[in-house]
Amino acid sequence: MRKLFFTFSALIFISFVSGQEKLDIEMLNKIRNDELANSHVMDIAFHLTDVSGPRLTSSPGFFRAANWAKDEMNRWGLANAQLEEWGEFGKGWELQKSYVAMTAPYYKPLIAFPKSWTKGTNGLQAGEIIVVSLKDSTDLEKYRSKLAGKIILLDRTDTLKQSFTADAKRLTDEDLDKMAKAQRQQTDTAQQRRFREQFQRNQGPAQLANRLKEMALQENAIATLTDQARGKDGTIFVQGGGAYSKTSPENFLDIVIAMEDYQTLLRLVKAGVPVKIEMEVKTSFTNPELKAYNVVAEIKGTDPKLKDQLVMLGGHLDSWHSGTGATDNAAGCAVMMEVMRILKSLDIKPRRTIRIALWSGEEEGLLGSRAYVKKHFADTANGKWVLKPEYDKFSSYFNIDNGTGKVRGIYLQGNDKVKDIFSQWLQPFNDLGATTITISNTGGTDHQSFDRVGLPGFQFIQDPIEYDTRTHHTNMDTYDHLIADDLKQIATIVAGFVYDAAMRDEKLPRKDMPQPPTPNQRAF
Repeated sequence: MRKLFFTFSALIFISFVSGQEKLDIEMLNKIRNDELANSHVMDIAFHLTDVSGPRLTSSPGFFRAANWAKDEMNRWGLANAQLEEWGEFGKGWELQKSYVAMTAPYYKPLIAFPKSWTKGTNGLQAGEIIVVSLKDSTDLEKYRSKLAGKIILLDRTDTLKQSFTADAKRLTDEDLDKMAKAQRQQTDTAQQRRFREQFQRNQGPAQLANRLKEMALQENAIATLTDQARGKDGTIFVQGGGAYSKTSPENFLDIVIAMEDYQTLLRLVKAGVPVKIEMEVKTSFTNPELKAYNVVAEIKGTDPKLKDQLVMLGGHLDSWHSGTGATDNAAGCAVMMEVMRILKSLDIKPRRTIRIALWSGEEEGLLGSRAYVKKHFADTANGKWVLKPEYDKFSSYFNIDNGTGKVRGIYLQGNDKVKDIFSQWLQPFNDLGATTITISNTGGTDHQSFDRVGLPGFQFIQDPIEYDTRTHHTNMDTYDHLIADDLKQIATIVAGFVYDAAMRDEKLPRKDMPQPPTPNQRAF
């Protein structure tokens, strides 16, 4: 009771001193008490992960999760809960069986996952490993007519490097202070230049690898085994294995294996020891209609003048396929669904309409959210703005997509006009560890689809935990890596922000109108 009384008193003080934001003290405390004492967030996460399985866009697992989310939000009494088509995505894909083992010089099961959109083996296959060393296209010709019936292993110089740093961490006071003191970022930062340079450097090796796969397919090789530089301790980072459009052929079987297994095979072959592998992989291409969908639902606004205005919240529902996409991004979707459940259970009467969107196609380039923004708000076709009627009625979008770690503040995305507003909105939650506001941008997820057309879109600062080191796009991204108390904290704070935005007299202020993005501009 003492904590609640202190919070209540502090909120009155905030409202009185600032004279700017009208904070509904009673409702904010109801939100906090309901979530921290009666949370459903882990049950939602369970259904999106363990029950639904991997959620590759347009896969059977994605549709299991999407339909469950839609039905659950209907059950809560939300309005217009539906799967909203956003356009043609391409083929769905599902892994139905995967067995990979070394059979000579002795038996050893391998930690392995095929990349998505690759074909299977058409039954149990066995073959000897051939190590391929590629520096340029001349090297490629050395292996012509030598790949039939082989399993290809690329010669790599990477070796396991021991780390003496913990996988999981929380942001320190020093980290947060540095973020708070950050200056406005320029459009072309050194980091962005390094990203472009790295992308260009990677093009050469990637093109060689693709040409090798083409040759392997022509010569009836069985598969290629791939390593990834940052995986260790049985954690493997697995993503896409090639194109998935309507006209794209099935991609050659490319299997990612654990670094420790990879290095074992490589050492043996290079030492002159013959290595044999057997494998059986079964995959299925699904979604014959090729269409893709986002999940949407809403709580209708009640103010006669503001009810057509929109406050949005969301996260991406799709995932990669080696885990169940728990931290990336069932965590964000579970939190956002929980926010809607809290607000509906408290029978709030928002002035503006509150709409949730669970996106698909994020992992392939923010496809679902970009298509949604194009349909509802702004189209930048031919480098010109074509604004839709809903553009002027949009207030804000809030996103969660940085794992299971609790919220420590919010990125302003370069919009200093909302700094004082967000500072006041955060104060009721300072005791939960959320204190930091940074002018900095953050990228790589769906708030950018809104920000790029001049709409206020925001991502929250979160503790990294083990997101980059252990769970992001890996076979370890499962329910057990979620932190229940952190997700409850996130839901509490996001619900407060969404409620404040929906009840505010004015929409959130916007940055100056940006230049229309060019058609070939990268999404992230």
